[in-house]
Amino acid sequence: MQRLLIDTDPGVDDAQAILMAAAHPDAKIEALFAVGGNVGLDRTVRNALTIVEVIEQEIPVYAGCDKPLIGFQEDAAVVHGDDGLGNSGRVPKVRQVEKTHAVNALIEMVNAEPNEFTLVTLGPLTNIAVALKLDPDLPNKIKRTVVMGGAVTGKGNVSNLSAEFNIYHDPEAAYVVFEAWARAGQMIELYDWEATVRHAISGDTIDEWAKIDNPRAKFFGEVSAFTLKWVRESLGENALFGADPQAMAVVLEPTIVTRSEDHYLVVATDGAYTRGLTVVDWSDRSNQPINARIVLAIDRSRYERLMYNSIM
Repeated sequence: MQRLLIDTDPGVDDAQAILMAAAHPDAKIEALFAVGGNVGLDRTVRNALTIVEVIEQEIPVYAGCDKPLIGFQEDAAVVHGDDGLGNSGRVPKVRQVEKTHAVNALIEMVNAEPNEFTLVTLGPLTNIAVALKLDPDLPNKIKRTVVMGGAVTGKGNVSNLSAEFNIYHDPEAAYVVFEAWARAGQMIELYDWEATVRHAISGDTIDEWAKIDNPRAKFFGEVSAFTLKWVRESLGENALFGADPQAMAVVLEPTIVTRSEDHYLVVATDGAYTRGLTVVDWSDRSNQPINARIVLAIDRSRYERLMYNSIM
């Protein structure tokens, strides 16, 4: 049984990923740590509480950092809707956010039970970077770390062209995290945007799943429709890319990975076209410690089955 600590900025695909984890028989979500990203922190917290109500599990939600370590970054409401959940109008009815800050909660949990938790990050890495400043030994207390982020050959999805949203939103935080794991001799399993594009699910399939008559499928359909429409109209693709649920599939069933490579990875923090770029030492020439297992391919049929099972 994997015990999951999920750092997240819900987010349509965050919601899809959390639904998947909640439905898996070999996983238990121990906490959700909200961070500002796809939309502002007030909305990511609200959305996390909404998701917990939909899945009907007793999962604490903690509010974390509301902005990047340095400066301010735009959100992704154009993709996720102004409310972050596809303008579905969903709000929590009962659940309340915990009083402890997400960073403190993370540190307390991993120190109380070291090497028991899998850390899954689905948003910007601000919370994790701040936690590292308070507890530099954090990487050695986490059993497994899986990060959704990056564009490992520079084919990004943000305005600077080369970076992926989660890393670009707070590149300083991402730099801190990857360097900390490298210094500790620990590995981050990275699921990047380029792999996401290669493993998209047909929009027609998503439309069919949205017709399933149960509360989870209804929620899935409501929150997914906005993003799917945006992809069709803005990108000319009939597909749902699903970055976060694909990363979650790797978390839940590691053997779903069919191809990966281990290398040193560092995040660029400056340059008009390189800020937020995930620089990979593909030839292992830097003599730096290997800190990233980069997932390049997964079993698409198993991934689609996990997505389908999450709403049944």
